[in-house]
Amino acid sequence: MGLILALIMGGIMGWLASKVMNRDAQMGIFWNVVVGCVGSVLGHFLLAGLLGGRGLRNGAFDPLTLLTAFIGAVILLAIVNLVQRGRAR
Repeated sequence: MGLILALIMGGIMGWLASKVMNRDAQMGIFWNVVVGCVGSVLGHFLLAGLLGGRGLRNGAFDPLTLLTAFIGAVILLAIVNLVQRGRAR
């Protein structure tokens, strides 16, 4: 059950991050889930010591976990923008 919640919350965080970074038109549901889950891992790696949070699989509804997942997804999309376009949007 934790994996299903992690995928759902990862999709939501990826979708929100794509809205913030103006990438929603280029991304589908699958890529929103991928960006949200990978962004969650990235955010947890970079920000867990600072903000806290447990990871989407263990604390899918914890506000700090969702914040780190969202920030990680935004960072991931910013890196993708830099690589694809040569500049940040």
